[in-house]
Amino acid sequence: MARMNDSESQAQTTAANLKETASEVGQNLRNIGSQVRDQATEQYDQMREQATDYYDKGRQRAMEMEQTLEEYVQEKPIQSLLIAAGVGVLLGLLWKRH
Repeated sequence: MARMNDSESQAQTTAANLKETASEVGQNLRNIGSQVRDQATEQYDQMREQATDYYDKGRQRAMEMEQTLEEYVQEKPIQSLLIAAGVGVLLGLLWKRH
């Protein structure tokens, strides 16, 4: 009978240890998941900020180019017209080939 009690006691101890280990593993997995989520959120925020910065710089550059082009056309209207016509002819020839 003493052996049965010993076996039962060991089984209960083993079960308790397994339950505790499983609980620790579960907590570790939750912690890792939380860390991964935090890092992913941080990376997303950095990429969003960088994309916004690139967009703003590109938009500013396009506005500067537009202003420069407008100034050039105002300063040299005939030359601008001839350049535009030349580009149009060139594009027409390229499309005609395809």
